[in-house]
Amino acid sequence: MVLNRLHLINFKSIATATCTFSPKVNCFIGLNGMGKTNMLDALHYLSFTKSHLSITDTLAVRRGEESAVLDASYLSDHGDERHLLLQIRPGARKILKRNRKEYGKLSEHIGAFPLVIVSPQDYQLILGGSDERRRFLDRQLSQQDSVYMAALTQYHKVLEQRNTLLKNQQASSSVLDILDLQLEQVSPILYEKRCQFVELFIPLFQQYYTEISGGRESVSLAYASTLEATEGHIAELLREVRERDRILGHTSVGLHKDDLQMLLDDELIRRVGSEGQNKTFLISLKFAQYTLLSETNPERPILLLDDIFDKLDAERVGRIIRLVGGRDFGQIFITDTNREHLDELVHGWGTDYQLFEVSDGEIRQIPQ
Repeated sequence: MVLNRLHLINFKSIATATCTFSPKVNCFIGLNGMGKTNMLDALHYLSFTKSHLSITDTLAVRRGEESAVLDASYLSDHGDERHLLLQIRPGARKILKRNRKEYGKLSEHIGAFPLVIVSPQDYQLILGGSDERRRFLDRQLSQQDSVYMAALTQYHKVLEQRNTLLKNQQASSSVLDILDLQLEQVSPILYEKRCQFVELFIPLFQQYYTEISGGRESVSLAYASTLEATEGHIAELLREVRERDRILGHTSVGLHKDDLQMLLDDELIRRVGSEGQNKTFLISLKFAQYTLLSETNPERPILLLDDIFDKLDAERVGRIIRLVGGRDFGQIFITDTNREHLDELVHGWGTDYQLFEVSDGEIRQIPQ
């Protein structure tokens, strides 16, 4: 998948902008706060219909305007042109059209335009709560597996119904029995697919970490799930904790409480990792995510690299540059405040590229 052209209207700090991109490498240069990350977030909106920055749609629309429009032209790996038009309206349903046909459900779009992003916000994957790591699993699997996406949607729908009844103290035992059985029916699908993914993912992740770090540390991942202890019988466990859930007003056990433990030398990295180790861990996760998604999705993902060289020593920066340049990562979008990093990238790779300067929400292509 290649993004050929992007036109933005009233998106965040950008009043209007039109960019034509290289099918290989596209670099955005500018000081912090000038709008570089906004460009990458626009691409994230087009793939996932929401921001990577966990902001509301209200903040995605330029102050004082009623809506934002993202108009994009892509070329698929099969050679057919694809057009996306996304309109974001605060307080209203987003409108997304593919080749002028509007989606009935936005969830139907997930995976059609695959994308992987590495950004400073992703540190929460390592340092934050388990919800961030579940989101990582869910986003990856939803892009590569429509069955998983459907099961996840159903799980959250039933979970929301159960939580609403518990919160409002309207949960009769008979109704909860039905909802618990519905959760039990869909949970094994999610559990099995998560387990399969992690098993395939770990060796890829470890390989990238070794290449970037120079083999200095040992890393791994461990999937911790409620279903592992219940052998799939989550309805029985839900009945056991039902009275506690009534008091709490929400569902306290289930796949929505699972975790993907991230380990450095057999210790949780959030407890022992340095800034450089955390950054290397994160980049390795995302590169492995990209590789696995490339193998399972009909379209090669677009790769977004937002300020990835910060907090890394020169050796690790050099390894990342050689690693990305030596493999086919498809179309890449990079932001950095350091022109030298980007010059080293594009000249070292010797590939087709475009440079853009971003300042106060304005984007200008830099002649080569």
